[in-house]
Amino acid sequence: MLEKVLPHAMLKARPNLESRIKTLKKDWTIIYNMLRGK
Repeated sequence: MLEKVLPHAMLKARPNLESRIKTLKKDWTIIYNMLRGK
């Protein structure tokens, strides 16, 4: 539904979301490795 109403907003939001997930994954990997003692 949102894509029909705001097609440009969705196009803009997707890469932002993906990059945010990527940084979250990176941060969690660091924390995970610290907890495991690597």
